Amino acid sequence: MSVTIKACESANDLKAFVQFPYDLYKNNSYWVPPIKSDETKAVQAATNPAFESCDAKFWIAEKDGKVAGRVAGIINKAYNEKTGEQMCRVSRLEFIDDKEVSKALLDTVEAWAKEKGMIGIHGPLGFTNLDHQAILIEGFDHLPSIASEYHLPYYKEHMEAAAYEKEMDWVEFRLKLEKEIPEKALKLNDMIQRRYNLNVIHFTDRAAMKAQAPRVLNLLNTAFGELFSFVSMSEKLQHFYIDKYFEILNPEFVKLIEDKDNNLIGFIISLPSLSEAMQKAKGSLFPLGWYHITQALKKPKVVDLLLTGIHPDWQAQGVSAILITELQKVMQKYGVEYVETTGMIETNEKAINHWKNYDHIQHKRKRCFKKMF
Repeated sequence: MSVTIKACESANDLKAFVQFPYDLYKNNSYWVPPIKSDETKAVQAATNPAFESCDAKFWIAEKDGKVAGRVAGIINKAYNEKTGEQMCRVSRLEFIDDKEVSKALLDTVEAWAKEKGMIGIHGPLGFTNLDHQAILIEGFDHLPSIASEYHLPYYKEHMEAAAYEKEMDWVEFRLKLEKEIPEKALKLNDMIQRRYNLNVIHFTDRAAMKAQAPRVLNLLNTAFGELFSFVSMSEKLQHFYIDKYFEILNPEFVKLIEDKDNNLIGFIISLPSLSEAMQKAKGSLFPLGWYHITQALKKPKVVDLLLTGIHPDWQAQGVSAILITELQKVMQKYGVEYVETTGMIETNEKAINHWKNYDHIQHKRKRCFKKMF
């Protein structure tokens, strides 16, 4: 039976679009299901401020009377203006192991991109860098963090069969924590703090941490400004992500650092791993999802490093080392044994080399593909 592509025009269409990966990965021991209500909000203009600077369209593929795949096309106008290239982003691409299905999905989003005057297509990329991005191509036997992605091994083959080539890779590490922070590191960090009169901000309650969130995302815009695929977030979009992510953070695992004039110059945001809890939640916070999440926050053995940002003027000045050391003190208190990094662009040699100073494995690789018309 041939493949039918259906544009998502109704609420039921979008419901099927959001539901598909939950069906595709059902009983997969490595997929971490996101909260379904968050996914639904992300694909609707009424609830996602990213639509103010993006055009987006969504499709599902049907075969043998069942949904067999999905794809989204996103044109991030702000990013295209920044780069000077009219590119479309393929996003939220999922499909069964059937090249007829994957080709039909990609052909559809490519045709839409051409209609919109685009010169090429790349991805998977989301509305922003805090959205879904890239396809997993290595590390299928490792549980991802909630900020990472999981895909089935055949995805890479399907992309290459459709004439997509590598544009950029992200790599991820798993670090084993030492029992004690080396005395040399503690002394060096103390010296840097005193030399520059720096102030580390610690949190014990969520309200105080959340009050600082706008400063963090403003610094994120500055620190990440030149990175691949990044585009600055508007104030409305910042609040969208604050409401989405900052409610689940454990405040103790968030560290900020200011200069002598109280300017925020760095941050590190981490979280006790929620991957197993989210698998138990099965895409829903209630009735039991929130219970599993709160339990996971209490006695973590694994912590996920979600975001680290340093102001460009302060990079290579030891600021990141201070933040990591302060975070490590908290992890020692909780008995954390391992740290999972989120994806780092493979060309970011400073960040990658930093983690290689730890007992580590580089266990995951994700890829952004590209196809020019």
